[in-house]
Amino acid sequence: MRIEIDDLSHPKVAELLQQHLDDMYATSPAESVHALDLDKLRQSDITFWTAWKQQSLLGCGALKTLSAHHAEIKSMRTARQHLRKGVAAQILKHIILQAKMRDLKRLSLETGSQAFFQPAIALYKSHGFAFCEPFADYKTDPSSKFMTLALGTTT
Repeated sequence: MRIEIDDLSHPKVAELLQQHLDDMYATSPAESVHALDLDKLRQSDITFWTAWKQQSLLGCGALKTLSAHHAEIKSMRTARQHLRKGVAAQILKHIILQAKMRDLKRLSLETGSQAFFQPAIALYKSHGFAFCEPFADYKTDPSSKFMTLALGTTT
C-alpha cells in the first residue's frame, strides 16, 4: 500500500468521495452531515491523502489545520471492496504521524453516533482517541460524536 498526497483530480477519488457523501446523507440528518465535498477538500488548510495498491484506490483521509497546534481528521473512507483489510488503520497511522511531524499537539474528529459509525469509533478508540466536547465550530448534536487525541505533553 502506498499513501500519497492527492490533488483530488482522479475520477476514482471523486467516486469514492461521492460514496462517502451519499452514505453520510443516508445515515445522518442533513444538518448533522459535516463531510466535505471535493471543492472544500481542496482548500489550503487541508492535506488530503489517498491509499493505493497498484491502480486500485483503497481509501482516503485528510487533515484540516484548525490552529498551530490542533488539526481535525476529515474524509476518512475505505473503498467498499477493501473494508476490514486494515486500510483505515494504515491511513489513520499515517495521518497521526504527519500530525506529529508538523508538531501538532492535538488531533480531533467528528463522526456520527448511529450504528453505521461504530466501526469507525472502534478504530479511533484503538488508536487512543477519546470522546470529548465539540471543538472548533461544532455544536452539541445527538447525531455526532466528537473524539480527540493528545499528541504531545501539552494539550
